[in-house]
This record gives sequence, C-alpha cells and structure tokens, in this order.
Amino acid sequence: MKSNPVAWFEIYVQDMERAKAFYEAVLAVKLEKMCAPTPEMTMEMWSFPSDKENAHNTYGACGMLVKMEGVPSGCGGTMVYFASEDCAVQAARAAENGGRIFKEKTSIGEHGFFALVIDTEGNMIGFHSM
Repeated sequence: MKSNPVAWFEIYVQDMERAKAFYEAVLAVKLEKMCAPTPEMTMEMWSFPSDKENAHNTYGACGMLVKMEGVPSGCGGTMVYFASEDCAVQAARAAENGGRIFKEKTSIGEHGFFALVIDTEGNMIGFHSM
C-alpha cells in the first residue's frame, strides 16, 4: 500500500441542515450535494471538499455527512480528525455553532496539538494542528 490506509469516512447525522451548517461554519468550507449511490438507496449525502484527482495519493481522506434511515449518529468507536492550522480555532467555532468542546487544545509533544468536540448530532470529532 503506497497511500494512507484510510480512503473514506462518513459522519452520520439526524438533522442534515443543522449538521451541514455546523461543519460549514466550523471548517469554513462549502459542502457539495452528492447523489445516492443507487436509486433504491434513500439517503442524503453532503461531501467535504477534496482533491478528487489526488485523493488516494495525498495525506488525508475524503468524506461526507450522511443521513440514512436506521443508522444513528453519536459517539462510537471511530474518531475522525480534521487537519487545521490551529485546532483551538475550530474548537471555538464548534462551540459557537451549537457543538461543545470535550477537550480543549492539548499538546501531543512533537506530534502537535489536538482538540475534541461534540458536534450538533452527538458525534465526537477531533482537530489536529502542528
């Protein structure tokens, strides 16, 4: 394997408009509407911006918000970390946009810093900066 092992992530939500507004405000990005993979699948998906030409050859992974019947949101066994210039900035934006800070910006020595927040849907997400 020549690229990073994570190729994709999904963050499950219950209220798409609320979740979309939260992530667009916190990350200062515009999400892109995606069609369901097949006509039988009833799901709503909004993709985070990504370099689709080099997605599997660069650091990081593509992902999206997904609303799908029978799939709850909330804390689970997987943590998604978003890259940032200063993770304290995104943590503060999360708190200002309906989320809450779980762990303030914390040093991880030579590996930089991280902060953890709970989004508007109950999912815990992280931010990483150097």
